[in-house]
Amino acid sequence: MTKIKFEDLPHQQQQDAILNTDVRNRLVKRNRFLKREPEDEALPLFLEIQHMLPQPIWDGHQDVLDCYWKTWELGFSKLKKPEPGSGFITNFIDTALNTDVFMWDSAFIVMFGRYGSSAFNFQKTLDNFYSHQHPDGYICRQIRRKDGAERHTKFEVSSTGPNILPWAEWEYFLNSGDLERLADVFYPLLAYYQWFRRWRSWQNGTYFSSGWGCGMDNQPRLPVMNTDRFWLHGHMSWIDTTLQQIFAGSILIKMAEVLDELKKVKDIEIEISELSTFVNNNMWDETSSFYYDRFKDGTLSDVKTIGAYWALLADIVPKERISAFIEHLRITKEFNRPHRVPSLSADHKSYYPKGAYWLGGVWTPTNYMVLRGLNLVGENALAHEIALNHLDNVVHVYNETKTVWENYAPESKTPGSTAKDDFVGWTGLAPISVLFENVFGICPNVPNNQIFWDVRLLERHGIKNYPFGQKSLIDLECEARKDPFEEVQIKATSTMPVSLILKWKGGNKEITIV
Repeated sequence: MTKIKFEDLPHQQQQDAILNTDVRNRLVKRNRFLKREPEDEALPLFLEIQHMLPQPIWDGHQDVLDCYWKTWELGFSKLKKPEPGSGFITNFIDTALNTDVFMWDSAFIVMFGRYGSSAFNFQKTLDNFYSHQHPDGYICRQIRRKDGAERHTKFEVSSTGPNILPWAEWEYFLNSGDLERLADVFYPLLAYYQWFRRWRSWQNGTYFSSGWGCGMDNQPRLPVMNTDRFWLHGHMSWIDTTLQQIFAGSILIKMAEVLDELKKVKDIEIEISELSTFVNNNMWDETSSFYYDRFKDGTLSDVKTIGAYWALLADIVPKERISAFIEHLRITKEFNRPHRVPSLSADHKSYYPKGAYWLGGVWTPTNYMVLRGLNLVGENALAHEIALNHLDNVVHVYNETKTVWENYAPESKTPGSTAKDDFVGWTGLAPISVLFENVFGICPNVPNNQIFWDVRLLERHGIKNYPFGQKSLIDLECEARKDPFEEVQIKATSTMPVSLILKWKGGNKEITIV
């Protein structure tokens, strides 16, 4: 008689076999996604909706535009409908890795998908995670498409995270101004945050994870490296996981302020303050000017991982430390490699020139995190420089292979040594979001009815059909200039009045476009 593995049982039989030990969270009762019926809508075809997408302009860079359109084409080819009995409730974009959907992949995917929301609501991909929330707030990081089976048991270290869902939802809100969705996601996100705090933190308040749980699978972070490095927490304070929780908490506070729910997050305000102090006092090394994982004996790791740069988005780096901290991104022996930014500093003995996944591979999602963090602390010039380098490498490989890849080699213009192709997938961030936000320098703030444009390119460039809010479209075009100090000349039209705040090397101005 063939023995059936637990993970191969139908989803309902799995649930029946597990003793329910949930410590229920009353906030989950306000999770509206748990009661929603699955939608049954046809999936859009790329060629039929292409005209609805933003249309970038960049003179002399047709290969970038070709890569941009190929990325959207691949993205729309990965759309899926919810399978009966899976617990999925909406159409979604697949992770592009295997038969499962992944939490942090999906969170990054919707960050470029938000620019295509007029053709397909990519943001609803996350609804399929909220619809699987447990009564105690837990959400599994990896769920099988065909039947909704959760691929991890709840209390294993790798079962969930990273906690970046609040970031994905907040970015969507800044693009859309969709208050109704913000209200819908607030309670499941808050309940998940509270679960994470209850089951993933140490006595000192810091957080732990594992190779798989943090998403950077094979980095050499445990004090004793062995084949279990994917699954163990090593009794460490994990720098990226701790910083992500600070960042997630700060966004939940912003959401609560918009929704008039600040009473629900008073404890988060206290935690952020205490945790930020702990990280700066105990996970920062003054000699090397870097944040590190902390071992259980209080000593610090010597592994410089790109995960430390979540500190910029978490906004915890004291002003007097920022310059030295980001200097590592400029040092050629560390993170300033031919293709920036490697996931592991090049001066580490485990660094691999061809990438080898997270042993130096260049990943668009972590690059996007670094870029947005640099923007937050006012290092827009460095962000632009790194974005140009990353996009150039991605497009070069696209020219050679006619597709985009899961990750890239840090020392050559090639895919990473074990990378998957047609990866849209989170690599869609590079030809879309990185192009718009860090190469062109265009960022929206719909709630304040503003667009910020940090103009650094000299060629004619811009975006037609740029989505602003849930209904408005804007055409933005900057004329060619001879030098960066020359005042920018803008052609812009909008379906509604919008404030356009312009900045260039020689000055700044604000205009209203209609």
